[in-house]
Amino acid sequence: MPIIPSHHPLHRRSFLHATGKFAAAVLPAKLLAQKTTGQERHEQYYDVSTNENLMRQHGILKRVMLMYDEVIRRIDARQDFPTQTVIDSAGIVRKFIEDYHEKLEEEHIFPLFRKYYRREDVLRLYAQKLVDLVDILHEQHPAGRRLTDRILSTLQSLKTPDDRHKLAQDLRAFIRMYATHVAREDTVLYPALHVIVTRQEYDALGEKFDEIEHKTFGTDGFDIYLDQVTAFEKYLGIYDLAQFTPK
Repeated sequence: MPIIPSHHPLHRRSFLHATGKFAAAVLPAKLLAQKTTGQERHEQYYDVSTNENLMRQHGILKRVMLMYDEVIRRIDARQDFPTQTVIDSAGIVRKFIEDYHEKLEEEHIFPLFRKYYRREDVLRLYAQKLVDLVDILHEQHPAGRRLTDRILSTLQSLKTPDDRHKLAQDLRAFIRMYATHVAREDTVLYPALHVIVTRQEYDALGEKFDEIEHKTFGTDGFDIYLDQVTAFEKYLGIYDLAQFTPK
């Protein structure tokens, strides 16, 4: 992988310099915000970047996986669990992650890296590594959808211990794949967007995502599914964060 030039946005010195400028501008912005209306403050609070938007969608997925993990625990302990809550949780994966988030990646994120790879410049080797990653990530999307199909199918006819064992296996496979999937996207793929597109293109992508989100859900889809995830966590008894603190 070639050395990133010192003036490049990914260079640590440039990053610290940029964040220093940002930090200097934050305080006046906050002071000015005190004079704005409540609606204006609300809009400022929810002004998220392209990467933050994608990563908070991952946050919804991670919280569903925590619920899946609780179901696995109960199956292993031969305890009951609310079947409909798990069906509804898998429904969040289907509607918000597979049909929406992954579609954004497949139509708008992944093609950017494949396009960049065709360029002839000093970062071409860097792009090659990213294209290889994109190919694997893309292959995992239909694999995840097949798992969700099986999870929903099993939940609809959950009767025997073998059915519960099969469900636990598919839930484990889902968690194993997506835990690594989202970690690689959050730490490698999404940060690399700052390398392959200009700031204007990056901001335009975020605006496009906002437009698609509101067209798809009629409002902020993240808020809709955050409320649902929170309610399901409470019903499963895993909402209280303190219970996960080791003694």
